[in-house]
Amino acid sequence: MKNSILLVSLLLLFVSCDYKDKENALNLREKQLLDKEKSFAQKEADYRSLLKMRDSIFSKKDADSIKIVRWPQEIAGSWIGKVICTESNCSDYVVGDQRTDTWEFASDSLQLFSKIINNNNLVRLYSGKFENNEIKLNFKTDSTAKKKVDMNVLLNDISDTKIKGIRTIAVDNCMAKFSVELVRSTK
Repeated sequence: MKNSILLVSLLLLFVSCDYKDKENALNLREKQLLDKEKSFAQKEADYRSLLKMRDSIFSKKDADSIKIVRWPQEIAGSWIGKVICTESNCSDYVVGDQRTDTWEFASDSLQLFSKIINNNNLVRLYSGKFENNEIKLNFKTDSTAKKKVDMNVLLNDISDTKIKGIRTIAVDNCMAKFSVELVRSTK
């Protein structure tokens, strides 16, 4: 009888330990399941937010449709540009200085721009506008630049083969003006 009591006690002890292990495993699985539910709830909230954003975009589509801007056909493409300094109170620019570059009028899906290229190197990138049969180009250095430069180009004499206008450069406390003449590139 002592042996059987001892045997039953040991058996209860093993069963009891086994239940502890199973309880710990069950608690761990419940915690993992709760974490997955929280993660799923977050993803569902993100999904609902994206749906709302999509719906709001589609509802405004007609009112605020995005227009892809492009240069007119007669302006887009490459031009050979001759720039001559006509006025200057800057030490960097002397009246009579000349420069010949390639001017490329291009656009991306959001804006018009013009690239000034010399010896296959990009020299300057102007942002552009075309309004009232005038081309307006602008380049401005950012606030971290040593010299504050603001360049504006107004091209208002436009034909199929030639474009003329002026470029004004303001550098810190001086100003220079240039005549600009562009001839359609044959490339």
